[in-house]
Amino acid sequence: MSGKTGDTEGSSQTLTAPAPFADETSCQCQAPHEKLTIAQARLGTPVDRPVRVYADGIFDLFHSGHARALMQAKTLFPNSYLLVGVCSDDLTHKFKGFTVMNEAERYEALRHCRYVDEVIRDAPWTLTPEFLEKHKIDFVAHDDIPYSSAGSDDVYKHIKEAGMFVPTQRTEGISTSDIITRIVRDYDVYARRNLQRGYTAKELNVSFINEKKYRFQNQVDKMKEKVKNVEEKSKEFVNKVEEKSHDLIQKWEEKSREFIGNFLELFGPDGAWKQMFQERSGRMLQAFSPRQSPTSSPTRGRSPSRSPSPPFPWLFNKASPPSSPKAASASLSSMSEGDEDEK
Repeated sequence: MSGKTGDTEGSSQTLTAPAPFADETSCQCQAPHEKLTIAQARLGTPVDRPVRVYADGIFDLFHSGHARALMQAKTLFPNSYLLVGVCSDDLTHKFKGFTVMNEAERYEALRHCRYVDEVIRDAPWTLTPEFLEKHKIDFVAHDDIPYSSAGSDDVYKHIKEAGMFVPTQRTEGISTSDIITRIVRDYDVYARRNLQRGYTAKELNVSFINEKKYRFQNQVDKMKEKVKNVEEKSKEFVNKVEEKSHDLIQKWEEKSREFIGNFLELFGPDGAWKQMFQERSGRMLQAFSPRQSPTSSPTRGRSPSRSPSPPFPWLFNKASPPSSPKAASASLSSMSEGDEDEK
C-alpha cells in the first residue's frame, strides 16, 4: 500500500509518498461500517476508524481550484480519509468533451496532491449503491451546484436524498475552462513561443504560411528587444554623464568662489597688495627725503651765514642735474670741501 499500514494513517503518510490506487492496495477497511450522520462525523466518531469521504471529477489541467476543493473535502471532519475518483477518457469524452491531459496524466496528478489518501481510477459517472458499498464511502463531497449530465438534472440528487452529500465551495476565477480559454485567445503567442523552443510546425499543427509568419514575428520581437536594450543602456550612459557633469560644475563653482575670494583678499580695497604697496612707497619716500638732526642734540659752532647744503643739490634745485659723471663728482668734491671748512 505504498508505505501505508491502514486508512487510519492515511493523513500522515500522504505527505511522504504518493497516494495509492484503490485497485492496487491490499488493505481494505475492516472495521464495522455503520452508517453515520453528518452530526456524528463532525464530533469525531467513530473512534475506531476515520470517516471515509469521496470526491470525484475529471481534474483536467489540475489547478489550485481543484486542490482547494480537495482540501475542503479532507477537512470536513476531524478524522477523515479522502478517496478521489477520476473518470476515464472514454467516459469524459462521451459525457463532457475532449481533455488536454489523458487519463494516466490525470491519475498521477491526483496522486501527488497532499490532501488525497487514495485514488480510484475509472470512477463511474453516476455513483451506484454497489460502488459506495465497495469502497465503504460515508459521504460524498462536491460543490452544491446541480450537475446535469447523462440525462439527469443532477447526478448527485440521490446522494443528497440519502443524506450523504456534503457541499464544498468553488474557487472563483480559476477553472479548466478558463485556462483553455486563455490559450485559445492567445493562440498565436503560444504557437510562436513553442516554435522558439524547438517544436516543429507539424507538432503544433501550424500551416507553412503561419509558420513563416510566426518566425518573422519572432525575429521582429528580437529586434525590438535589442533596440529596447540599447535605449536602456543609452539612458544609463546619459544619466551617468549628467551626474558627472553636475559634479564637475559643482567643483568648478567651488574653485571659482575660492579664486575670487583669494583675488579680493590680495587686490581688493583693503587687500594685502595695497598695504604692501603703501609700505614700499613709504620706504622709498624716506630713502629720498633729507635727514634732519634731532632738536635735542647740542648745537655745534656753525657759521650763521651758511646753511647746510643738501646731499644731492640737483634733486632740490630747479636747475638741471649734472650733465656728466665728471660734473657730478666735481659737485660732490666741492660739497666735501665746504663741509671741511665748516669744521
